[in-house]
Amino acid sequence: MTDPDLRDLHARAVRASVSVVSQVSTGDLGLPTPCADWHLSDLLTHMTLQHHGFAAAAAGNGGDLSLWTVQPLGPDPVGEYAAAADRVLTAFAQDGVLEREFALPEISPLTTFPGSQAISFHLVDYVLHGWDVARTIDVPFSLDPEILDVALRIARSVPDGPQRLQPGAAFAPGVATTEDAPMLDRIVALLGRSPTWSG
Repeated sequence: MTDPDLRDLHARAVRASVSVVSQVSTGDLGLPTPCADWHLSDLLTHMTLQHHGFAAAAAGNGGDLSLWTVQPLGPDPVGEYAAAADRVLTAFAQDGVLEREFALPEISPLTTFPGSQAISFHLVDYVLHGWDVARTIDVPFSLDPEILDVALRIARSVPDGPQRLQPGAAFAPGVATTEDAPMLDRIVALLGRSPTWSG
């Protein structure tokens, strides 16, 4: 896979998340989600913040911890989410971004990450969170096989083990599934979600 393909697949995954978030109503914000202890409002807050944080990292400002501080949702969370998604897609489309070093203090405060790796982190996160939102509001979430293939490879590379039980861990321990399960089910299971979750 060439680097431009990674950015294209990432953009398509993020746009798919925008599409599913566009179906959220104000009455949905208090619903439980597959993310333990988070209601939909918490999940959308996190998703919006991460777009802004990664956009800042692409511009060389990711080390500023204030940019990763949770802010409450405004009166138009769906619109805010779409605007944040546009911001990160614009940032990732810049020339040279794949070779830049991204500071991502929520992942590691001690090192930086090549742009291509940072974009892969973001891609798999929004495949997962797009599924989270869709499952929460009980609407379909479909992605092209090319996106799922890349996301599955990334999900398989994420270390599992006791560290996923620590406070603040990005993912819960992996959930057992079968090799013939749909790719999206395998991705979410590897990242600690039950494919059969229901609110």
